[in-house]
Amino acid sequence: MLELKNICYRVSTPEGEQEILKDVSIVIPDHKLVVFTGPNGGGKTTLAKVIMGLVQPTSGQILYNGQDITGLDITQRAQLGISYGFQQPPRFKGITVQDLLLLAAGEEKLSKDRCCQYLTKVGLCANDYLDREVDVSLSGGEVKRIEIATILARHSDLMIFDEPEAGIDLWSFARLTETFEQIHREGKATMIIISHQERIIQLADEIVVVAGGQLAHRGTTEEIFPLILADTLGGCPVMERKEVIL
Repeated sequence: MLELKNICYRVSTPEGEQEILKDVSIVIPDHKLVVFTGPNGGGKTTLAKVIMGLVQPTSGQILYNGQDITGLDITQRAQLGISYGFQQPPRFKGITVQDLLLLAAGEEKLSKDRCCQYLTKVGLCANDYLDREVDVSLSGGEVKRIEIATILARHSDLMIFDEPEAGIDLWSFARLTETFEQIHREGKATMIIISHQERIIQLADEIVVVAGGQLAHRGTTEEIFPLILADTLGGCPVMERKEVIL
């Protein structure tokens, strides 16, 4: 179980202190699929980075399976079973796709068949990619899918995906959503997905609307999704409310 208690994050700007996250508290039970959504600049990615340890909160506490991980770095959190997929994944000149999958899986050897399984789940063919370097020769969408494949290979208990649909073609996206559904159905991992994509939002056990650095609203897909759709046509009460309804 993941628990955030009164998380705040502030940065210094020429205009003074700016609050990015404002007293965020939430409990995410094991094996749930939770989607963070909301307007751009609302704090979704910062919140995900706080969970992974890429950003250190100004105040507050993070508990994972009862352990206080607030002071742990990204490596220590990864060792506890937390993984993160970047919105814009890094590239690694000189490292092949197979190398990355081996590192992610934590094994000295990984059969081609298993590599193929991970890559197929994100819409890539192992024969075309295993020996390629993860460098500028690959498109942004290809690098994104390879990164997601490494997260799958790691078999993490908590998987965080920041806009996994970004830069991915329609066919690969369909395969990716099937993979998310399968992981959720197997009940072996908790998933936090930052997304604005309707198909991903509809997979969620719970939708959390993040706006203005706060949890503006949260609830089931049935409760929240119609309000999100309404917001595309005009003012939405979800985006305007600041309190969290539990």
